[in-house]
Amino acid sequence: MTRIQIPRGTQDIMPGTVELWHYVEAKARDLCRRSNYQEIRTPLFESTELFQRGVGETTDIVEKEMYSVANPRSTDALTLRPEGTAGVVRSYVENKLYGSPNQPTKLYYLGPMFRHERPQAGRYRQFVQFGAEAIGSSDPAIDAEVIGLAIRLYQELGLTGLSVELNSVGTLEDRAHHREHLLAHLNGVRTELCEDCQSRIDRNPLRVLDCKNEKCKSLTKDAPSILDYLSEESAAHFEAVKGYLTALDIPYHVNPRLVRGLDYYTLTAFEIKMAEIGAVETLCGGGRYNGLVAELGGDDMPGIGFALSIERLLLALEKQGVQLPISGGIDCFVVVQSPEAKTQAFVLVDQLRRAGIAAELDYLDRKMKAQLKQADRLSARFTAIIGETELANGTVVLKEMATGEQQEVKRDELVTALSAKLQPTI
Repeated sequence: MTRIQIPRGTQDIMPGTVELWHYVEAKARDLCRRSNYQEIRTPLFESTELFQRGVGETTDIVEKEMYSVANPRSTDALTLRPEGTAGVVRSYVENKLYGSPNQPTKLYYLGPMFRHERPQAGRYRQFVQFGAEAIGSSDPAIDAEVIGLAIRLYQELGLTGLSVELNSVGTLEDRAHHREHLLAHLNGVRTELCEDCQSRIDRNPLRVLDCKNEKCKSLTKDAPSILDYLSEESAAHFEAVKGYLTALDIPYHVNPRLVRGLDYYTLTAFEIKMAEIGAVETLCGGGRYNGLVAELGGDDMPGIGFALSIERLLLALEKQGVQLPISGGIDCFVVVQSPEAKTQAFVLVDQLRRAGIAAELDYLDRKMKAQLKQADRLSARFTAIIGETELANGTVVLKEMATGEQQEVKRDELVTALSAKLQPTI
């Protein structure tokens, strides 16, 4: 019979590795707690129209990467979510979060996304994103807060050599002034651009600057910069963002070509990068989306956010040799020396677990020596041995595995005794 294999572009996260995920996820949640961002969980699939309107029909995500299916019970098409912001903003509008007295609305999400693209290092077809959104404030300080939230996560996990690339893509009015000059340049090299860029020129010319094709980059290196067409207000906002980043000691580099790959961005756009990771060096990206709430049916509310891949973060940690402080192993392995002691051992393990102590026992009827080897494999800090004598006396032999030191403890006092030994010393 043919063995069924995992779908291409996905991965099994196995014991021994999943603990790294737990640590990173816990760090992200705690960072959000400290910054007053609350978790939101949206569906894994949404109306296809949400992403067409929210992300943009000319983006690579919508044109090439979405997993969409027809809904057999209605005329609506459904799409596995390729990113998190559109769903969060849809929920913000639908659930009237703008009416909460706690403004701006500060949310974060952590969960799987889906894109049909070529799998490569740090890039999967099912991947996990951590993202944060702050909706309801135009203050440039919150732009810097959001950027700081992302980079602080990397820093607190131990990554070094990070850089923030920063740009302003202006408002719709700024881009309209920029567009005619950009089109004049692009039309001059239209026939030499890649097929994708040629199709984007008339629909969304700014996105040509986001092309990763080296020839397109060269042909557009002298294209007019959006920074030269910012209104006084937009320029002041950008300067304020830079000032706040400087105040936070977050180094940045202004990159006028940084436009990001999503249509909803306005004003601030940013990416966090480090030395090359496989084929990709960008760890995180985000920016302002001041028109997105209105586009999805709400009032015209400003917003800013970011998203990062947990897979790519873990790859970056591996590349830099960062060892996360993952504590493995169990607290106690209960060793059974006789069949008669099995029931008491089983009850004892339950008592330990209920007291918050990680405990295990043998389920393969192994000899005592093999059980002790199993305790070693599980990195048990202690073993509690019950034989015929201990069963008769109502005791266990408690042994510390690292030192070999052992003592006889009354069975009904084991939880107390072990809890005391497991307390960290100050």
